[in-house]
Amino acid sequence: MGQRMFVAVYPPLEIREEFAEFLQSRPGMRWSAPEQLHVTLAFLLDVPDRAAEPLEELIAEACAPVPSFVCGIHGAGAFPHPDRPAVLWLGVEDGAEELSRLSRRVRSAANRAGVAPDGKAFTPHLTVARPPRSENATRWIRVLETFRPPLWTVEEVHLVESVLQGHGHRPRHRTVMTAPLAT
Repeated sequence: MGQRMFVAVYPPLEIREEFAEFLQSRPGMRWSAPEQLHVTLAFLLDVPDRAAEPLEELIAEACAPVPSFVCGIHGAGAFPHPDRPAVLWLGVEDGAEELSRLSRRVRSAANRAGVAPDGKAFTPHLTVARPPRSENATRWIRVLETFRPPLWTVEEVHLVESVLQGHGHRPRHRTVMTAPLAT
């Protein structure tokens, strides 16, 4: 089995730090670490070593003609449903269409590199917690909906290696390459 990787857009550090401050007064949930907050454009479960270099090149080519764009967090929810949440998320409203197009481009690049992205439909969001499945998430969704950071400009895409650390531990993420968008 090859490496687990994903292609993502990260909000600026200031927004991730603002979210961490927002959560400080809200204990009771195992929140995602601020450095791991991102919008996944494509999840690549198995990247063989032989495909890594072509994957990097093809992602860079796919991103190069895409103009940078404004993005913004708006709304919150739970997958698959607030009654039995596997994931709590913050939504992306401004820039959602551009993120969808970018997701299609990087998924196509991965396919051309011989790496099959997961088949899930793209929904622009930032995963912020993985609550107990038995907990109704409605209260947390209402809290998350009040988080309104400023808009930011998406200027680059990251190819990230995700290494699982064992049961109950957060995966370790390491950016393998950064692909700039057109300015």
